[in-house]
Amino acid sequence: MNRTDSRYQSGHGTRWRAHALLLVAASVWGASVQSQTAPVPTMVVQVQSIGTVYELDGVIQPVKQSTISAQVAGRVVSLAVKPGDKVRAGQVLATIDDREAVAGVQRSQAQISQADAEMRNAKAQMERTQDLQRKGFVSQAALDTAQAQYKGAAAARDVASAAALQSSLAQGFTRVTAPYDGWVLQTQAEAGDLAVPGKPLLTVYAPLPLRAVVQVPASRITAVRSAVQTQVLVTPEQGNPTWVVPLTRSAMPSADPVSQTAEWRFELAPQDSGGLLPGQQVRVRFAQASAGAVAAKMLVPQTAVLRRGELTAVYSVVNGAFSLRAVRLGADMGAQGVEVLTGIQPGESIAVDAIRAGFAKAAPAGNSVK
Repeated sequence: MNRTDSRYQSGHGTRWRAHALLLVAASVWGASVQSQTAPVPTMVVQVQSIGTVYELDGVIQPVKQSTISAQVAGRVVSLAVKPGDKVRAGQVLATIDDREAVAGVQRSQAQISQADAEMRNAKAQMERTQDLQRKGFVSQAALDTAQAQYKGAAAARDVASAAALQSSLAQGFTRVTAPYDGWVLQTQAEAGDLAVPGKPLLTVYAPLPLRAVVQVPASRITAVRSAVQTQVLVTPEQGNPTWVVPLTRSAMPSADPVSQTAEWRFELAPQDSGGLLPGQQVRVRFAQASAGAVAAKMLVPQTAVLRRGELTAVYSVVNGAFSLRAVRLGADMGAQGVEVLTGIQPGESIAVDAIRAGFAKAAPAGNSVK
């Protein structure tokens, strides 16, 4: 075979491989077009009678949160933590100047030594007086005096021991420690500040359990109290926002005189609290089931709603084609769908899958979902 034949076969093989790649690409593109042009299911929007649902904004709070203050007066020498640090129970958080406390401990030890010496002397004096009284050299009154002096010296020794214990405790108060495992939420002091009893130094909280706190208006208190189901919208660490049922609910027995609201607390299960942080805003839903609490609402599936920035819309079927219609949504009813307040009318047909409807050129005929 000459060089011309070799170049011919090489060029022929290259063209054959290119032709094969074109066929594969054409088949993939055809499958993609076929999947995109698959019929998009539609539904007729209808008004449904469902129980009345109230939704209010709430915030997440830790059940265990402590504002730690100093128990003795002194200058803050060091602050060992900062906001966001994880702490263990008993860990030193801050230290206060303990020179005065150390001096108090030394003074107490000296008082104990003095009281010991006086008690030994009083005991020896009492024993000598007892011996002399048995021999008849002193009166019973002298013995009573010696015994009283010994008891007084013993009592002074007990007082000195108690003072030493108090001084030791005061010295321990110069080391501010964490009451439990948790996180530092906020610090209210810095090194060099003057610490006095009752002045906050820092705030710590336990990451679990958490609760949702809602300020319920006075006009809604009766409805909230009679709600048959309460749900909290949480966002887990992995996954979409989910409505969960709290473990317990409780109402504070007072109302705010200015805002005219009452505080309600809903404790969340540990498995439902993942990814939540104190201060995070959540939604709390109160569902009514009484006959007088039934309302007519227009609901559509969540998949039918298209959200793009500030735009909230659905694809309506107009003259055999999909047309984007802006809507205003109401309450999220979970599995039942989301309420549409304005933008479409009952009896209109909309696309069940807004994403697929955006790629479709025309709406299919006779493809409604009941």
